[in-house]
Amino acid sequence: MTVEMREGYEGTGPGAITPDGCAVELYARLTAGDEPDIIEAAVPAGARILELGCGVGRMTHPLLERGFTVTAVDESAEMLERVRGARTLRGAIEGLDLGEKFDVVLLASFLVHTGDAEVRRGMLRTCVTHVAEGGCVLIQREGADYHAKVPRERADPGGYTVRIVSAEPVGDGVNSVRAEYEFPDATWTQTFLARPLTEEQFEEALAEAGLEVAEYLTEDGTWARAVPTA
Repeated sequence: MTVEMREGYEGTGPGAITPDGCAVELYARLTAGDEPDIIEAAVPAGARILELGCGVGRMTHPLLERGFTVTAVDESAEMLERVRGARTLRGAIEGLDLGEKFDVVLLASFLVHTGDAEVRRGMLRTCVTHVAEGGCVLIQREGADYHAKVPRERADPGGYTVRIVSAEPVGDGVNSVRAEYEFPDATWTQTFLARPLTEEQFEEALAEAGLEVAEYLTEDGTWARAVPTA
């Protein structure tokens, strides 16, 4: 099956590739790391979570195991086929309107750094629209040196190596980032567009959408808990 890729996005490797360059088989292998622990510590037990951009359920499944109720959203049918135990909905994040409110809205995977500023605005509007009174939005950010310290690599305890090969400017403050994921039996690559955001720029983007940072959840500032300003 031929998939029409978004301009500036590309993916290679075995199995289905989504329009933003994500390989379904790859994401089914990636570990969740400490991300579910960070989320669990920041929200009430048993909270209803709207997970935006859930992929194959890398974080969905650990959150379900921790007793949360998860509504998982992704634009890829192939990704959603891998999700088990959660209510799943297919659609673009920036156009989502479920007419429901959730205790927690989760925007992980650095989606706030999407290269298209209008798409980012739409994503953050979706977060605000769906968070309940007294609820929060959890957002995962890039590290401060994400685009600067390249090339780099790390060996994951799951038995694979992740490399950020390059981050090249393509105009309007956006970089083209190339990542490689090497397993003993297969290798995948992904090229995508990302917009670096300083802490100040990140908070300005939130303010534009009607959100403010209540606290940064990690010492490196890569996870933030935001709440509506009104």
